[in-house]
Amino acid sequence: MEGNANVAKPVPETLNGRDDEARAEHVYQLVLEGIVAGKYEQGMRLRERELSELYDVSRIPVREAIQRLEQDGFVETFPRRGAVVRRLTLTDVNELFDVRLCLETFAARMAAMRVSGGESGRLLQELLDETRDAIDNGRTDDVVRLSAGFHAEIVRLSGSRLLIESVKPLFGRMRWIFGLAHNRSNEVQRDEHMELCNAILAGKADLAYSLAYSHIELGREPVLAGLAQTLEP
Repeated sequence: MEGNANVAKPVPETLNGRDDEARAEHVYQLVLEGIVAGKYEQGMRLRERELSELYDVSRIPVREAIQRLEQDGFVETFPRRGAVVRRLTLTDVNELFDVRLCLETFAARMAAMRVSGGESGRLLQELLDETRDAIDNGRTDDVVRLSAGFHAEIVRLSGSRLLIESVKPLFGRMRWIFGLAHNRSNEVQRDEHMELCNAILAGKADLAYSLAYSHIELGREPVLAGLAQTLEP
């Protein structure tokens, strides 16, 4: 894990008196961000002792964080090697898009129905506006983050607690993959987000479903093409 000191962020003072569950959550988020940002590269070992020292916690929350990262598909463990950052495959990418087509289209439909029933879509519009500003000012890293946030807000608007909890790891993986290859024009995606947002805010459930489906499916081939030379099948 040499060269990764720049991802180290000590556990805040506000966590000093909290239990290991809170510490594990904090370490989980820090390591996840390191993976998504490419600072913990695919195939890199994640040593408990080093992470414990890096984040100034005991090994217990580190171990729990690594177990969660493994459950969520970011880490694998091997005999004698321990935990390593998972090596993505093209199959992983395809499966991500397949699952998104099932879950996010449903979420878009439900979000539109709830907005038509009085639920506020203000945050969705704000995320769209922030994404537009990031694109106009060339802040590529922010575009990826805000785009994932836009999709996550649609899921939140669906009102399904089970769906919201189920897709949390999905959006982390989206950010990871799109950080590796994102070959579609940001302006095109912005326009697609705008159409989807407008459909949801107008309460047009069927249109929101269709726009979500086409937006996700149109992103599949460019991402696969961008990763074809670097990922195994």
